[in-house]
Amino acid sequence: MPLTLRLDRLHLTLQAAFGWTNSHLFEFLAGEGRWGIPDPDGGFGPQPIDARKTRLSNIVHETGAKTIHYLYDFGDSWDHVIKLEKWFDNTTTEGLPLLLEAAGRCPPEDVGGASGYTEYLDAIRDPTHPEHEQMRLWGPEQFDPNVVDRKALEAAVNALSEIWKPRRAPRVQNRRQAPIKWASERRLRS
Repeated sequence: MPLTLRLDRLHLTLQAAFGWTNSHLFEFLAGEGRWGIPDPDGGFGPQPIDARKTRLSNIVHETGAKTIHYLYDFGDSWDHVIKLEKWFDNTTTEGLPLLLEAAGRCPPEDVGGASGYTEYLDAIRDPTHPEHEQMRLWGPEQFDPNVVDRKALEAAVNALSEIWKPRRAPRVQNRRQAPIKWASERRLRS
């Protein structure tokens, strides 16, 4: 992904790559900084720096961090470690972000964090488990944590690269034609 990617878009990229539904709040943490979407009412303590106004490169340059934590769903507390292994200056951003690898399936939304996910897996794997039927019906159909739908994840990430594709600047018309066009439009309105 490009270092120039805004953090709100990095969040959406991670959601697409994981197969989650962007249903909860998120924060990025590096050094002493916190970036997320500020609460407009300010009722939940110190506000994070606005992720819509910060780029990944800002975190790298301002904090020197090569490891960033991505916290998703404050109730389930999914904490992901993002390691910046290598970056290149002056590279194209066309076709980015790009899914390179996918292994395993993401836990279902609202499963209850790591411990809830463990309980969920125990229940769906064991037909004699007291919550087997309830969990089987609650979660995704035929859930297997080892099977990933790479094509679906890749399509979701690729869709973001299309949405965020840099727009070409409008073509500048010939300066000699501009006054004539303006004059003709002016006459039509009069």
